[in-house]
Amino acid sequence: MTVQDHTHVRPWRAIDRRVSRKIRVGDVEVGGDAPITVQSMTNTLTADAGATIDQIRRLEEAGADIVRVSCPDEDSTAAFSTIAKAAKVPLVADIHFHYKRGIEAAKAGAACLRINPGNIGSPARVKEVIQAARDHGCSMRIGVNAGSLEPHLLEKYGEPCPAAMVESALDHARILQDHDFHEFKISVKASDVFMTVAAYQQLAEAIDCPLHVGVTEAGGLRSGTIKSSIGMGSLLWAGIGDTIRVSLAADPVEEIKVGFDILKSLGLRHRGVNIIACPSCARQGFNVIQTVETLEQRLAHISTPMSLSIIGCVVNGPGEALLTDVGFTGGGKGAGMVYLAGKPDHKMDNDRMVDHIVELVEAKAAELEKARAGLQAAE
Repeated sequence: MTVQDHTHVRPWRAIDRRVSRKIRVGDVEVGGDAPITVQSMTNTLTADAGATIDQIRRLEEAGADIVRVSCPDEDSTAAFSTIAKAAKVPLVADIHFHYKRGIEAAKAGAACLRINPGNIGSPARVKEVIQAARDHGCSMRIGVNAGSLEPHLLEKYGEPCPAAMVESALDHARILQDHDFHEFKISVKASDVFMTVAAYQQLAEAIDCPLHVGVTEAGGLRSGTIKSSIGMGSLLWAGIGDTIRVSLAADPVEEIKVGFDILKSLGLRHRGVNIIACPSCARQGFNVIQTVETLEQRLAHISTPMSLSIIGCVVNGPGEALLTDVGFTGGGKGAGMVYLAGKPDHKMDNDRMVDHIVELVEAKAAELEKARAGLQAAE
């Protein structure tokens, strides 16, 4: 039994997700009982279709379920058709300021249109975007940002705050609903963690649509990961969130990695090898930190959910290995113990352990994929 099997049946680890209705972004379901999806956004010039497609390909390889592409001008929407045809995942067209870009993107193959109530324009213009979405089978995202709220709300509340963000979102949702358009999700993001969490908590009680969760403009790789993990982790822990985007001033691929790690840490979704490792100390029988860094690189290509424990000594090693698919615990005299399915199996010299562990993990992944394929065929 894998660690995923164990955690799945532990009631004290269960998260009751907020009940939301389900929509579709292309062929990907969002909300309801669908898995929480992970998305990112390209940072290339959209008009450069080749560069944008290359980046989307890297995001797909990292596991992205949905990718957002900014459409700031006509050159971008002109290139969008080529980009959408090349993409294997559904694309969201990010629309700001000019509603016509939304209409163009819908015609060009966008699976979803993201519009910002604070800058998209009048209800009449929104109506035209709604019609384009309906005509071309697009869903929509109402994307509220604390930094771009409507002037009348800033005047009413004095400053960006959760109540203003939620009011903006609900006002815009009402416009879509009044036009009998219900294929939408909402985000209410701020760079402030407290404001973000409070806004989503209020919104979650006010409407049943799927929620796109994130802390916007969170910062660089390290600080942004921490802020996103605190904010999004708090919401996901409470069952709030149907799709997530980690916003980092870093390579977008890192956003996908962090997103999956957040979901993985909460037992909400599993992708790839979950490495459990000690921080190392004077008791370690091998260089734990260097070993983990190497294994993360060597095992990055595996998407099959698996667990691997790398522990420097026997204090916690056997206990951690008990709940993992593959484990290695440091011992003495230049060797350690290899565990398979939680049980001690054989010893391995430290200087050969990395290659050996990679082989074991790859073999286990192949075994699990074969078993999964067999189950699917039987169904």
